[in-house]
Amino acid sequence: MPELGNNAKAGLVTALNGVLADTVALYFKTKNFHWHVAGPRFRDLHLLFDEQAAQLIGTVDDIGERVRKNDEYTLTSIGTVAAETKIKDQDDVTITADAMVAELRDDNRKLHGRLETVKEEAEAVGDNATSGIVDDWIDQCEERIWFLNQSSK
Repeated sequence: MPELGNNAKAGLVTALNGVLADTVALYFKTKNFHWHVAGPRFRDLHLLFDEQAAQLIGTVDDIGERVRKNDEYTLTSIGTVAAETKIKDQDDVTITADAMVAELRDDNRKLHGRLETVKEEAEAVGDNATSGIVDDWIDQCEERIWFLNQSSK
């Protein structure tokens, strides 16, 4: 792979760090809902949220390492995650299960958009490794959206 140069890869690194921020924030929100879901669908949603949280946290290291493999720095703290994420906090632990499902579906859609940006940026600079890996992240995100969408019907 040719040397990318800081200017050429700036868009890719920014996109990766945005995805990292959204993934960490969405992980925490999904775990929050896992802990606080209540009602007649408790068991199903409790398990679904836990599975999705595990999938999200499973990609965090890979995302950070893609940034480092581009010889740049990742996010370093909760503060940097908060500054870079598009995922809004949800501190109301009494929202309905349906509201939780809808919020996670919509947040995964936001993450999907940012993953698409990573794909575009990776291809623009010829980073085939990142382009290939992000396909898996997109597929996982689409599956989460699908499951949440089906759970809201």
